[in-house]
Amino acid sequence: MMQVKELIRQVAQTDATVLILGESGTGKEVVAQCIHLFSLRNAYAFVPLNCGAIPAELLESELFGHEKGAFTGAITARKGRFELAEGGSLFLDEIGDMPMEAQTRLLRVLQEGSFTTVGGTRYMQSDVRIVTATHQDLRKQIAAGKFREDLFYRLHVVPVNLPPLRARAEDIQILTEHFLADAAEQGLPHKAFDTSAMLALMHHTWPGNVRELKHLIVRICTTVPK
Repeated sequence: MMQVKELIRQVAQTDATVLILGESGTGKEVVAQCIHLFSLRNAYAFVPLNCGAIPAELLESELFGHEKGAFTGAITARKGRFELAEGGSLFLDEIGDMPMEAQTRLLRVLQEGSFTTVGGTRYMQSDVRIVTATHQDLRKQIAAGKFREDLFYRLHVVPVNLPPLRARAEDIQILTEHFLADAAEQGLPHKAFDTSAMLALMHHTWPGNVRELKHLIVRICTTVPK
């Protein structure tokens, strides 16, 4: 994790495109936020979008915006995430779930530095730092015909690999103390872990990674009596 922190510090001072790789729950969005926070773009917006949470037919509208009447239900014009992130950083989470058609449009924006809204004809220049993340093996996605190889190489400029929590048990105590303090700040009862409880945490495999640990701490603070 010290190597990851140093890489974040180095890449934040550039405009290089970053691809964050790691299992679900390892903190990929936190890394993306840190890259933005320590960059020269931090006076502008950090705009996240989970590509796997948006229906395929709406994703292009979410990314690029749309004009009034562009499709059924478009009763007003709307700005997309690229326009909202202008000058700042756009974080595209679960990029491996992006449909091929949207991948093609994203690649065009990265190549040309401009885009049009859905239903629009006017090209708008884009000055946005792109950070993406995925838990998938994009090379396997390419082999399966589900991800564009040319887009992969556009995104895979600086890869940041986040290790799973089970591979860094030495971080569990620090994270636990942080989440306990955070829970107390939110008004939950203060808790402390004795040595045996901490050892139990450190020997767990944590399939849900840091997110699982955080939710466990909240559950304990909420339900375990004093």
